[in-house]
Amino acid sequence: MTFMLTRLHDLLHLRTSPVIFFGSAAIILAFVLGTILFTDPLNAAVSGASDWLLTNLGWFYILGVTTFLVFLVVIAVGRFGRVKLGPDDEPPEHSGPAWFGMLFAAGIGSILMFWGVAEPISHFGDPPRGADLGIEAGTRAAAKDAMNFTYYHFTLHTWAIFTLPALCFAYFIHKRNLPPRVSSIFQPLLGERIHGPIGKAIDIVAIVGTIFGVAVSVGLGTLQINGGLNQLFGVPESAGWNLIIIGVVSGLALISVSLGLKKGIKVLSNLNIVVAVLLLIFVLVAGGSTLFVLKGTLESFGSYLVNLPELALWNDTFANTGWQNTWTVFYWAWTITWSPFVGIFIARISKGRTIRQFVSGVLAVPSAFSVLWFGIFGYASFDIELRGEGGLVDRVVTDGDIPGALFAFLDHYPASFLVSVIAIVLVVIFFVTSVDSAALVTDSMANGHEDYNPLGQRIFWGLAIGLVTATLLVFSGEDGLTALQSTIILVGLPFFVMGWFQMYALLRALREDAGELPQIRTREWAQVLPPEEYERREEDDEFDTEDYVVEPTSTTGVPVMSDLYEDPDGPGDETPTSGTLPARTGSARAPLPEHGRDESR
Repeated sequence: MTFMLTRLHDLLHLRTSPVIFFGSAAIILAFVLGTILFTDPLNAAVSGASDWLLTNLGWFYILGVTTFLVFLVVIAVGRFGRVKLGPDDEPPEHSGPAWFGMLFAAGIGSILMFWGVAEPISHFGDPPRGADLGIEAGTRAAAKDAMNFTYYHFTLHTWAIFTLPALCFAYFIHKRNLPPRVSSIFQPLLGERIHGPIGKAIDIVAIVGTIFGVAVSVGLGTLQINGGLNQLFGVPESAGWNLIIIGVVSGLALISVSLGLKKGIKVLSNLNIVVAVLLLIFVLVAGGSTLFVLKGTLESFGSYLVNLPELALWNDTFANTGWQNTWTVFYWAWTITWSPFVGIFIARISKGRTIRQFVSGVLAVPSAFSVLWFGIFGYASFDIELRGEGGLVDRVVTDGDIPGALFAFLDHYPASFLVSVIAIVLVVIFFVTSVDSAALVTDSMANGHEDYNPLGQRIFWGLAIGLVTATLLVFSGEDGLTALQSTIILVGLPFFVMGWFQMYALLRALREDAGELPQIRTREWAQVLPPEEYERREEDDEFDTEDYVVEPTSTTGVPVMSDLYEDPDGPGDETPTSGTLPARTGSARAPLPEHGRDESR
């Protein structure tokens, strides 16, 4: 089988791992064909399995994300927080402001646009803990609890899901020089078997899950774009228009992929960041409730921090309304399927940072912006409902038009038509950048390197995202949003299971490389290539394989701490475990002040 796949791979002039590439492609194609040919049986199976998971394992998703967050905080403040993600003497690759700017762009744009109004208004009109705490819909208490859950869903917990695999990627890519694959994270457990069947299976699951995760996001964006076009131009919200929108977004993404990182993705990312910030400022200033919104944002953030321990483990045990299954569990399952894609991106821009800098930055910067975004949009929405014309709850909760929430909200602002058109363009750009970035990252995961990626491979992954999106929205046999939710809950489960192993693998690698005592120096590793790519480069005169290996190999031993103030050639223990911290860590002794010197000596 491997021989046949390799022959097909060479015939198509690809440059990737045949098993991983064709294995992932086969699963995606089987899903698409199965959904179209066996719509009702497959829909029943997916819905049944999803319902079973929600009923019996929803608590596992809740526990998992909270555990990830606690683990990240503990490892950042502990002794391993000083370990550098890269060579020990190498400074950060990007300056602080540039790094923060890129973190801002990592994976949050589509979330902000779709849920900025929909999330707070949904919980305001249908309080999650209404049955538990007696909170009435449409009241001030409902508004406060709505913001608690909005921040819970889109700040620290969401970014913990991204930060854990991103930290693992950063360590194993920059420190151990392993390929940019999910299987590399498991190297302390699998060794060279990361190149074997187990490693390939992990990578196939990761690639397929990433495709489905991005497809769900594009699907949500498609529904939102169609809702905006319906409100502004009377375009019907139908399967046909969904297909047209998916085709346009996918086509623009493929153009961006063809242009490359600097000309395509970078330009679009910078553009949508600027426009998003301008939209945020417009909402804050033009609504006439600036002071109310600012005070509410600050107050709600404090309320979130106070309620966070309870929210982090809340499972709707007594009321058992089922609300959490369709909201929190869906979010966590959806977000974690994005984690390989966003994680590799964050890891790539974070070389040279310490673990403490990495965790604090990746958790804090995007979360802080999310607090501003959801606070401003949320309280501006509450102002419309409590002190203005209202109508948002009827549109979002009563009519169930979640995709149209943003445009119903903007209808209460000056120049609503023009601003809504800009919002539609912004949503399109966000999803185009998501698709083209995901195509690049997915191709790198399949290849196991980033040196040379044929354009045809990247285009294939972009087309795969568009195809899965169309299948979920149009051919799934049920409501589009319901189909997206049911599918992603299933796809997210193996990612959660892998998350627990990732925590163990990272701790084990840190202990292996850093030793038992606090220290800065760690052993170094040779650059690893997948076996098939190594063989290709050996046969190609243009490449030198001298600095590459196939089996993960350390080039130095674990550093041994020594006391600089003892003579290593003299008697005594040559590797002391006592003495001052500078002595044990190999750092220089601080000079004595002038008045403390004894000149007679």
